[in-house]
Amino acid sequence: MHSYLLWATPTLVVALAIAFLKWNAARAALLGLALTVPIAFLTGPLPFSIDKLGESLLRGSWIGGTIAPYILGGLLFWRVASSKHALDAADATAADLDPHARRRRLFFACFLVGPFAESATGFGVGMVGTVMMLRHLGLAPRHLMVFALLSQTFIPWGAMSSGTLLGAAYLRVSPTDLALYSAVPVATLMLLWLTLFWLTLRQAKENISIAECGWELLWVAASLVSLVACTYLLGPETALLAAFSPLIILRYLVDERPNAQALRQRAIACLPYGLIIGWLAATRLIAGLREWLSTLVFFRPFPDLPMLLPLMHSGLWFLVAALLTAACRKQTHTLKAEVVGSWSTGKQAVWTVFLFAMMAEMLNKSGIAQGLAQGLFAALGPDAMVLTPALAGALGIIANTGNAGNSLLLPPLSTLAAQAGISLLATGAVVHVSGLALGFFSPVRMSIAAKLSHGASQERSVYLFLLPFALAAFAVMTCFAWLSTFHG
Repeated sequence: MHSYLLWATPTLVVALAIAFLKWNAARAALLGLALTVPIAFLTGPLPFSIDKLGESLLRGSWIGGTIAPYILGGLLFWRVASSKHALDAADATAADLDPHARRRRLFFACFLVGPFAESATGFGVGMVGTVMMLRHLGLAPRHLMVFALLSQTFIPWGAMSSGTLLGAAYLRVSPTDLALYSAVPVATLMLLWLTLFWLTLRQAKENISIAECGWELLWVAASLVSLVACTYLLGPETALLAAFSPLIILRYLVDERPNAQALRQRAIACLPYGLIIGWLAATRLIAGLREWLSTLVFFRPFPDLPMLLPLMHSGLWFLVAALLTAACRKQTHTLKAEVVGSWSTGKQAVWTVFLFAMMAEMLNKSGIAQGLAQGLFAALGPDAMVLTPALAGALGIIANTGNAGNSLLLPPLSTLAAQAGISLLATGAVVHVSGLALGFFSPVRMSIAAKLSHGASQERSVYLFLLPFALAAFAVMTCFAWLSTFHG
């Protein structure tokens, strides 16, 4: 028992530092990594030497290095390609919308534009885009806060699916397979998020129409089907961008009925997105091009970790697209400021990925991850897997990211799943989606929504309103954990 407590100390300290000391995830991860070193040397079940420490740090650095370009590339491209004037033009007409048009604008912002922005960048940028589209509708801050949070509902595909790629690296599985397994609980949770949307509409005294609810349900279903198809064909990194682009265009044409001038302005503003999505789709769907780009340059220093294919890496292509967009718009003089701004926004996430990856590799190499899994299985048997939504969800709420849960829980749980004969992908999907979905209720995310919506004094009332949905989301994910354990 004494050994198990010691082995769990780094994870517990990380959670406590974030929850009670209000440390950011990167600082807490650094502390967790520092604690893991002596515990691995002195108490690990497997011999842990200086060589193994160096190997763990290198392996963690490699995982972080393959993920970081997705984060920074998406951020830089978004900053360069975003058209402030297009958003301002949309805002200018928002105050004059009739009740039906207001309702359509709300759905469009929450479930299409917001997730699209979040997929390209992450870091709550989806909330920024949603609030910018809705800020002139005269909504109460508490309602605008909820609508802002609803932009986070497709979060497994957020930040170019960097969290999904990280989880797949820990599980040693295909990112596409993990994303496809994650789509089932995400689709189920969408019913919960739609209900939250409708109840918020009622509270805000917006137009309530059963027929409109039916259309919104069909739009969400179409979004999910398109997202799954694009994930299967293109991989998770750019799947949501490719899936939602035509849906956003179609919805814009149906809702706004723009004149020729407005349509031309929007087409010019969106051209960089269309070109990069088209190019990335071509690199995956055209067999000859895909084979050429995959074999021309590649790096694989560790046979059991993800290979780096620079010419197939979406994050690196987004960096190229950002440079080309700036050159074509004659805005290269702003690139330095955009790079600095992108790093300022994304640096904590980048450091967090590196530090948690190193920590996870040390726990693996020292046998601590496997030892914890064996102890948990010995104590609870397969029932231990049913606890995964609570553990991952708690870390997601505390850290405002699924990366903490993926890094700290997936290595031991993969061992536990193997011992119990449970699907590794199902286990990974439950942990991954639980951490991200329940992160919806993170205080950090709530504070961002409150700041954007000028509702800092209303966080408590919004939390009370969201509490039943948090409990329902936890219940849904616990059901999935139970099904994957005993019927998987």
